[in-house]
Amino acid sequence: QPLISSSKWLQLHGLKRNKLSLSQILSQIGFQHREDYVSSLGRPVASRYAAGLFPQYMRAQDGSVYNLTAKKDLILHFVACLMRAIELYKQRMDWLTSASRQIFGVIQEQCVVIVLDFGTVCPAEFDLCCDALSMVLTEQVTQIAKFNLIRAARDLVRWREQPAAVCEQAVSSALGWLRTLARAAATGPGSSAEALLEAMGHETVSA
Repeated sequence: QPLISSSKWLQLHGLKRNKLSLSQILSQIGFQHREDYVSSLGRPVASRYAAGLFPQYMRAQDGSVYNLTAKKDLILHFVACLMRAIELYKQRMDWLTSASRQIFGVIQEQCVVIVLDFGTVCPAEFDLCCDALSMVLTEQVTQIAKFNLIRAARDLVRWREQPAAVCEQAVSSALGWLRTLARAAATGPGSSAEALLEAMGHETVSA
């Protein structure tokens, strides 16, 4: 799936875009039972011509009442459309909560610098961090324009001096660089801040 925000995804695949919101469906399967103010009578008058002729549905949100005129086939059509929409929403949620997206979210910027701050993690946690970073490189960074990696340490460790263009060779190089990192690195009190400042100083949208 493309690396887009959920709001953008909803603009493309949401119920409103596909005319499947409740108000949109009601307008296609019936008409609103109105009570309008008649100036000549000086009072509100309800439409009674449909009373008892059609099944009615009241919207809990605003109390509006709709007379339902659609035939069974049209109702079943909307049921099928809504079932497909539910399945699409489930797929989106499964995708958002899986693999690297579960940890890093969805990368939307075209140029990023990832700061690696391992602190004093144990060897097993260090390996898990590297695995997670490998996932985000192969699953998401491969879809953007530029990236870089900086490890927070007393002496900053950089994969590249400046963000590099994304290509198969660059991602492969970064994955190899991750495997060469030592589990322990001397850190100072300002190592993390220094790494973040350098990352933000690059031509990046996000760090």
